[in-house]
Amino acid sequence: MGLPAKQQQTIHQALDTFHIELPSWAFANTGTRFGKFNDPSAAADIGEKLADAAQVHKVTGCCPTVAIHVLWDFPEGVSSAATAAAKAAELGIKIGSISPNVFQDQDYKYGSLANPDASIRHKALSHILDSIEYAKHTGSRDVTPWFTDGSNYPGTANMRQHKRWFQEGLRTAHDALNPDQRLLIEYKPFEPAFYHTDIADWGMALRLAKEAGSQARVLVDTGHHYQAQNIEQIVAWLLDDDMLGGFHLNDRRYADDDLTLGAIDPYQVFRIFHEICFFEWETGRKADIAFMVDQSHNLKPKTEEMIQTVVAAQEFYAKAALVDHAELTVLQNRCSLIDAEDLMRSAFQTDVRPVLAEWREAKGLHPNPMKAFRESGYLQEVSRVRGSRKQAEASYA
Repeated sequence: MGLPAKQQQTIHQALDTFHIELPSWAFANTGTRFGKFNDPSAAADIGEKLADAAQVHKVTGCCPTVAIHVLWDFPEGVSSAATAAAKAAELGIKIGSISPNVFQDQDYKYGSLANPDASIRHKALSHILDSIEYAKHTGSRDVTPWFTDGSNYPGTANMRQHKRWFQEGLRTAHDALNPDQRLLIEYKPFEPAFYHTDIADWGMALRLAKEAGSQARVLVDTGHHYQAQNIEQIVAWLLDDDMLGGFHLNDRRYADDDLTLGAIDPYQVFRIFHEICFFEWETGRKADIAFMVDQSHNLKPKTEEMIQTVVAAQEFYAKAALVDHAELTVLQNRCSLIDAEDLMRSAFQTDVRPVLAEWREAKGLHPNPMKAFRESGYLQEVSRVRGSRKQAEASYA
């Protein structure tokens, strides 16, 4: 027996406004610290990455934007940004968030915005400011820097001075934004720095965002947390402070594994989405959140894995929308622990796939995105064309 009409309508309404941004880098060859694994279908440049992303949007109907990593995707600077924006428009998608890269160059061995060398701090800030300019040329709202700055050994860095350098640099970056742009500050507890990381948790990112300016927010990468950390509580607090800017969605078994969303802990993804839906019910307003994917598809076919991720995200979001928040509030206030928990579990255990199929058909889409993609022949064709190129034997990145 199918879901009641009211619940079906609730899911349809939730999916209508649920958009997911795809990462350009996930369509390229990736790997681990031990090496890069070549895939015959992997994209080699921004044009191919955008083409693959457009295929995901074509079969899912909810991925209209693509996140860009500047050094990997805009090698010629502003001209590359303009070309990429035009190519995306041809494919029916847009350039989304812009990610500066201040961790790859040899100059950043001892940090970027917190490097003891003033000239390297200047280089890192200049790159971030350039990235903001690229975002203006592509019509992108969000600039999403992630920093590896920190140290590996006690006594080797002045942590207070690092903090002050970050405050200064991020304020300058914020001041360069257009009125409609945002600076989303990402955090990570460790790696590649293992003794201390300058922006190690959501509290540090929140503090820096508030000090940077009114257009700065926090970006939550679901893999950037210690084991057993309550990510949904972090989400709830940031929502309440209007400081949650976006997500990098992935899953992890240990730390920043960048695994397929929901592959390890699907209930956690549901709980995170539930906090967002609960907040929107309580406040009566839509949370301004950028849902972005950040995964490393080392073993799975790139485009198929992305379709799998997007479908999973839609399912978890639909389940979260089914929670009766009015009833949940009553149960919480009564301290009816079993009934409140069962209300959540019931929504999570609901099979929403038939309703998602109906929603897709109503949008003129195939009810099964993976089946539609496989029947299109796209993967076979790009594997044939791209696989004929000489694959370089290279380390990661």
